[in-house]
Formats: sequence, structure tokens, C-alpha cells
Amino acid sequence: MILTNIKKPILPVFLSILCVLALTVQSCKKSRSDLGAELYKKTKNKIFKDATPEGLAEVFKKVLVDDKAKMANPNLIASFYEQNGYDPIFVADHIFNGDVDITANYFEKAGQHGLDPRMFKADQIKQLVAKFKDKKAIKTLDEAYHDIAELEILTANSLINYSSALEYGMVSPRKIYARYYTETKRPDSTSMLRALNAKNLKTYLDSIQPKDPQYLMLQKALLAGGTAQGMTKEETTRYLVVNMERLRWKNKPSQPRYVIVNIPDYRLDVVDHGKSILNMKVCVGEGRNVDNTASLVEYDESDKIDRPFTRETPQLNSVIHSVQVNPIWNIPQSIASKEIMVEAAKDPYYLSNKNIDVYENGKKVEDTETIDWGSASKDKYEFKQRPGDDNSLGKIKFLFNNKSSVYLHDTPAKQAFNQNMRAVSHGCVRLGDPQALAKVIFGEGTTYDKISKAMSEDNPDPTTIGVPNKMPVYITYITCWADETGTLQYRPDVYGLDIVLYAHLQKFLANTNQIASL
Repeated sequence: MILTNIKKPILPVFLSILCVLALTVQSCKKSRSDLGAELYKKTKNKIFKDATPEGLAEVFKKVLVDDKAKMANPNLIASFYEQNGYDPIFVADHIFNGDVDITANYFEKAGQHGLDPRMFKADQIKQLVAKFKDKKAIKTLDEAYHDIAELEILTANSLINYSSALEYGMVSPRKIYARYYTETKRPDSTSMLRALNAKNLKTYLDSIQPKDPQYLMLQKALLAGGTAQGMTKEETTRYLVVNMERLRWKNKPSQPRYVIVNIPDYRLDVVDHGKSILNMKVCVGEGRNVDNTASLVEYDESDKIDRPFTRETPQLNSVIHSVQVNPIWNIPQSIASKEIMVEAAKDPYYLSNKNIDVYENGKKVEDTETIDWGSASKDKYEFKQRPGDDNSLGKIKFLFNNKSSVYLHDTPAKQAFNQNMRAVSHGCVRLGDPQALAKVIFGEGTTYDKISKAMSEDNPDPTTIGVPNKMPVYITYITCWADETGTLQYRPDVYGLDIVLYAHLQKFLANTNQIASL
């Protein structure tokens, strides 16, 4: 009944819907049948009077093929112009209002982000723009078609590359790090087409400039060209550049409340709406022997390869879903064979003194002192440490799903928290004040009281308690940042991850002389 009362014709509505659903957003824009007259009016060059969309399209297709190797995303750019009938959006809409020159100016200042401006071809873009503004520079129609296509492709490619660099970073951490499991968004066709479809290029470019206060403070230090205490200028530059790159990655917490561990700082924070409401010292997995003083010019292809030590704590994000109070430690086979069995071979009472039970084929071994641990098969037995004061997991562990079987936990080895270098664990994160973390996660009340009481028991039983409001957790790696006073803090590159990232960034980086001249 309602449909029969509609007075408007259906076909125009249907076509409008198709336009809205079109992949490139611009595929329903007006056709430039008067292309030649429009370009002649703007350039004052008579050559353009005879330009036609059909003639341009023929040359445009050829230039797209010829320039394919020069483009980072040739298929997307080719598809964009094909969908738009090879319409010269930059030449027709953005040259004579100054947009393309402004865009090239932004490219020239890429050194402010530690990036090499030459990647974005600002000089070539400006040279081509100058030809269109000089009414005698382009002398034949074929040259006109070719220059239009070249400028369109060059500008589109550089705009996408520049936008992707500032919004997502130059390097994908998932591709360079062996133990990186944090959700990290990378550029896609939607973000790239957003750049190409921008109506006002300056407004768009301003919108993608990183505005994170941390980024701006590192950027300021980079432009100042100073040297951090105890470091060479090269080391200082490396610290600033790699951590600016990390800040460009889209892997930051989006939740208002979360737990975050920074491996090089050996610190955990609980963040609530941007402010730390709890912080504590932590111990993280053992790292490699890294020479943090290596000169930047010494890096080569081998530095691009991430070679993690077996005990390094991974970078990840997950959600704390439960805690185990007075946990049983199911000792990993690698630790059992390399440490537990070695100690048991030295001391027949080691296992009983440490409250470690041994299992063979799922059955508990009652008399472990009769086993010759020096010659025993390394994969024949399973080891579990009972709850208690000596348990390596302490009184509580916080569980979250991850591929590395790591968690946050208490520890009886409190002396390690007095050390400056706290990369001493087998991979999990040991907490300086686990009960305080439990209190923040559960809040005051009966559940927390139950946890507190269970942690104080002399002969405890293991208890698992679900977290009612799941708490996001991030384990990250940041070696340079500005503290609450605006002072830059630097931490040793304990896992050598700065070196790996810097080696991958080398071909994209501006040298210090370029930066200083900006």
C-alpha cells in the first residue's frame, strides 16, 4: 500500500543508491566532456583546447603501465582512475587553487617526522605543476596528456605513501618482530582512497598529522638536534626516530581502563581515562646481549633479522579473564629439563624441599629420590610445584589468553625488584605488588577479601576466580618517552628491538643534516 502511493520515479532513486555504494565514492562524479576548454581556461595554453577525456584516457593507461614499478600501490591507483574515467582530479581541481603546491610543501617537511622527504617526490611534483602554470611550457597535445598522467600518478602515489606513513607508520611490526602479537591496524584501500578523495588537501593533511603529546615532544627533541646525556648524537637520533615510528603504529589501547607493561622500563601501570592510578616495578623475561652504543652507520642487512632469546617476554594485547590464587605451577618442559632436573641431580632432596611433585604418564611418582636425574630422560616426567611460599608463581597469577603461555604473577624472589636491570624471568611478568593489582581489578568487597585471605593462608589450596569486568592488558616495548614533567626518559634497548626497527627504517630516514635545516 505504501509503495503504490510513492509519486517519485524509481530509476533516479536506484541510480543514487548505486552511486552511494560505489567503491571509490567518486565513481558517480560528473564527466568532464569539456576537459579541453576547462584546462585551456586555467592554463591559458592553446594546446589544451583540443584535449578530450578519450585522448587522455588512452595515454593515461599507458603511463600507468610504464610507471607501475614506481608505485607502492599500483593496482589501487589504476583501479581508482579507471573507476573515475581517468579524470585528472589533481590537475583540474587542485593545481590552480594552490593545493598541489601546498601538498608538496608538506612532503618537503617530512624530515620533521624523521622521514626522508625524497620519498615523496616533492621536487618532481613542483616541476610538473610549474609546466601547467607556464602557458608556453607544454608544446604538444601528446606532451600535455603525458604530463597530466604523470602528475596525477605521482601525486596520488606520494599522497598515499605520506598519509600511510603518518597514520600507520612506515614498517609493520608484525613483519619484523618474531614475538609481536599486538593487534595493529595497517593501511588498507579505505584509508588510501580517503586520501585520494580529499576535497581540501590542506585540511586533509592537517588532519593526519600526529597530535599525540608524546609524539610532539619526541618530534621537538628530534628537530632540536640535541644529545641525550651519556649518548652520542647518533644514539639519541635512533631512540627518537624508532619511538616516533612506534607512536605512529595503530596499536594503542582504545579502552578507558587497562593494564600496560613497558618491558624496557620494567614497569606496570593501570591506566584509567589517560591517568595512571597504580604503578609498580616488574621483572620481565631475560634478553640478549645488546650493544646499544653501536654506530648507526654500522647497521647492515643482518640487523633486520629479529633473533629473540628464548626467555624474552613477547609484545601482545589480551584481556585478563581470571586469577589463580595460590596457583600450582605446571613447570614447562624446557625449564624442567634445563633447571629442575639439573638441580635434582645435585641434591636428592631438592624436589621435596621445593614442594615439586613428579608425574610419570599422569601418575604421581612417590619416591623421587631413587631416580637418577643425571641420566633420566628429559621428556619422561612432568613437574608441578604445589602452592606455598616457595612457589615460583608466588601467591597469585593473572591469566589472559595468548600464544606464548605468559601471564602476570607474584614471586617469592623479591630481591630482584631492588635491581635496576630486571630482565630476569623465564618470559612471564613478575609483579612487585600483585595484591594491589588484584584490588584495582576486583575493587574492594567480598571477592577481594576472599583473595586477600587466601593469599595469607599457611597451607593454601589453589583457587580460580573469574574477573567480572574483564581488564585489557598490553605488553609493549618503548625505550624513549616524555614523563609527567615533559622530561625525556631513555631506557636500554634490552631486547635489541630498536636496532631491528632502525635497520628496517634506514631507507626511509632523513639524515640529521636534513632535519636540522628544516
